[in-house]
Amino acid sequence: MSELAYKRTNVYEKADEQLLKDIFSYAEGYKTFIDEGKTERESCAWVEAAAKKQGYKPFKFGDKLKKGDKVYYNNRGKNIYLIKIGEKNVAEDGIRIIASHIDSPRIDLKQVPLYESDGIAFAKTHYYGGIRKYQWAAVPLALHGAVALKSGEVLNVKIGEDENDPVFYISDLLPHLAAKQNAKPLGEGLAGEDLNIWLGNIPYTAAADDKDKTVKENLLKILNDKYGMSEEDFLCAELSLVPAYKAKDIGFDRALIGAYGHDDRVCSYPAFTALFNEDSSAHTVMVILADKEEIGSEGTTGMQCALFTDLIDAIADSFGVSSAAVRANSKCLSADVNAGYDPNFRDVCEPLNSAYVSCGAGITKFTGARGKGGSNDADAEFVGFLRRIFAENNVIWQTGEMGKVDVGGGGTVAKYIAKNNIDTIDIGVPVISMHSPYEVISKADLYETYLAFKAFIK
Repeated sequence: MSELAYKRTNVYEKADEQLLKDIFSYAEGYKTFIDEGKTERESCAWVEAAAKKQGYKPFKFGDKLKKGDKVYYNNRGKNIYLIKIGEKNVAEDGIRIIASHIDSPRIDLKQVPLYESDGIAFAKTHYYGGIRKYQWAAVPLALHGAVALKSGEVLNVKIGEDENDPVFYISDLLPHLAAKQNAKPLGEGLAGEDLNIWLGNIPYTAAADDKDKTVKENLLKILNDKYGMSEEDFLCAELSLVPAYKAKDIGFDRALIGAYGHDDRVCSYPAFTALFNEDSSAHTVMVILADKEEIGSEGTTGMQCALFTDLIDAIADSFGVSSAAVRANSKCLSADVNAGYDPNFRDVCEPLNSAYVSCGAGITKFTGARGKGGSNDADAEFVGFLRRIFAENNVIWQTGEMGKVDVGGGGTVAKYIAKNNIDTIDIGVPVISMHSPYEVISKADLYETYLAFKAFIK
């Protein structure tokens, strides 16, 4: 049998001293971003502040854009569009689009969350996105989000990240008493309604003699004294539990990063930094950091919202050209992660068509499940276009699928963009333990994805 013509390149094998320095330096900025933006709201605020420093101005519908303009549109604080208008005719050249998402799997508080049971105050939850529920028990959790108070003030919440903060907790059974639980399938070890958050244990001792001295009452007093919150305010809240872990290097050689939320902030960070750092002014570029991808891209802040095409229409209208022509000539990278090949679980992977850690940015031509159901399947010509520009810019890349055929599958925002007659393909960083409280990626793959996005913009 002849040797396979296509062979992956381990970035670290090729890297000279300067490339290694660039890889590790770039990773430090990413670690700061992912620690400070653990929710879509926090990520959106972080990126908006960075965009302002780069000279980007707020855009509102009705504004006329001109060549050289740099604008952003902050959609409800949870989804942001960054737009740079290029020199080329946008009807003929289209828009270079990089679309990532900044929401991640997590555990949300229900609208009526608080209750007490046997001397413990708890909060009821509803998990968000595809999680393996047992992984979220017995780990430190931080509370993030926003509360619209009765006064009209919006209270931003972040508790559990500072060294002096308390954290929150979901309990699990001790092995000594878990015989019945152990007999269950792994996916049923903890039910969704078992993911109750431990909040407190001290009763309200100042209660009148004729009033129950409850832990819940004490908790409500703390919330009111410290934050001005009443129990009714939970009805107007978006509060989430996320792992309280910090991003850390993994391994003796520090080649990898462990963190919560790599999916998909590990692609969003290269997307906006590539835009900020690439000086080429030829193409009009749009970077999208979307919300709700983990639950189907629904709602006003997801990629199925008409805001995406509304903004393209606004660009076209600014130059008096056809929006249909702009879309037909546009190209999009759906910047999302793929499953990294894990030697501990090789039975679910097909070795020839998996994305390997530290082998560069991973192109996923099609996603979906089983017979490519629910997938955008990019055409050969678009893959060829990327192959050429990556070669011209010395980008190390690879291809990969989401595991073996019929084993599983997944989707991205790609199909929602492609349905607007825009060539679209998935590309991003391979991730180990995706959707867990602590995922792992390679610094080399992060940096090569950044270089891939810069090449696409240029």
